Amino acid sequence: MVGGRVAVVGGSIGGCAGAVAAARSDADEVVVFERTTGRLQDRGVGLALQNDRYVELEAAGYLDADIPWIQLTRRSWAVREGSSPGGREIGVQMLPFRSYNWGSLWEELRRRVPERVDYRTGARVAEVKQEADGAVVRMADGTEERFDLVIGADGYRSVVRAAMYPQAIAEYGGFVAWRGTLPAERLPGPSEVFREQDAATVGFRGGHMLTYRIPGPGGVGTTVNWVFYATPPDTAGARFADPRTVQPQAMADDLRSCHQELVADHLPPFWQEVVHRTRPQDIFVQPMYDMVAPGYALGRLVLLGDAAAIARPNTGSGAIKALQDAAALENALRAGDTWTSALETYGAERVSVGQATVDLGRRLGRAQVTHTPDWATMDQQALEQWWAELAGVKGFGGYELRR
Repeated sequence: MVGGRVAVVGGSIGGCAGAVAAARSDADEVVVFERTTGRLQDRGVGLALQNDRYVELEAAGYLDADIPWIQLTRRSWAVREGSSPGGREIGVQMLPFRSYNWGSLWEELRRRVPERVDYRTGARVAEVKQEADGAVVRMADGTEERFDLVIGADGYRSVVRAAMYPQAIAEYGGFVAWRGTLPAERLPGPSEVFREQDAATVGFRGGHMLTYRIPGPGGVGTTVNWVFYATPPDTAGARFADPRTVQPQAMADDLRSCHQELVADHLPPFWQEVVHRTRPQDIFVQPMYDMVAPGYALGRLVLLGDAAAIARPNTGSGAIKALQDAAALENALRAGDTWTSALETYGAERVSVGQATVDLGRRLGRAQVTHTPDWATMDQQALEQWWAELAGVKGFGGYELRR
């Protein structure tokens, strides 16, 4: 495809990647609408990319080795019992992942957006209206602009998805993740409890906590990223039923108290101290949602990232999925003879990946949170068998990117 005016709704990781895809496809003009005015690079939570998936995205030109990262090599599993401050280790898995700071990854993708792209902040899109040969974007202030293509990279409450498939609304998965970050220099001792390249997991009835190191803000220093999965009381969880009304990072008093009780009841001393040393302002709640749009493309509207498919972070593939969507969209636009053929190609390729990833997230959520095994009875062999029966290796960390 050559020419055309393209809008990208959403300016975070998926939105920046979508803007790169559109610009590389020789769009005449690309406009990014990012509703926030704050510093996205200050979002310091962690994410991880499977090594092979990173290689594919590097080859596609979306990532490179200059982005600050830490190599992870193994995932240890432990339970609270035993005399060790870190609990008793029940098994180890190989984990070939690269960990990143969300803010640093966004900064790199933002730098990759060509200067000719009009990246607008504080630009909240209120509605997107489909037309026969394009689409109209209506802003919160009432102004409207027409585009040949609109890319929805606006997350799980996507305005673009609402214009395409109004019935496709994210559903609460029944549990949450409390997430926190702690400067590595504030880790308690002994140091051998948490090895440099480990992703450490503590399992308990009804959930688990996963912890790994990521680069510090701006690539300076090292930060500890922890994710604590569990089911809040019904009275607390009911507020997440409608994602359109949720402020996901709000930490209400009942959720804070619930988390504190779960930590005291289930974590070994070392990991309790990790949570206790994390500042309250560095802890937030992320409810788990599931959703796959019926299609990734409809008319002149397309979806990518969480706007298209929302998978639980247990899959280890959130950022990968969004970046792969952008790479696939670029390939389709560059190869397509018409808008219709290009977008049909993109949708046909990615909707199955989105569905498979969401399905995997549900299986992992059930096995690791809502219907956990008796971790204390497991050893290395039992852990390997459980994991193989659950998911094997396919899909965890993302599916292979077609070339």
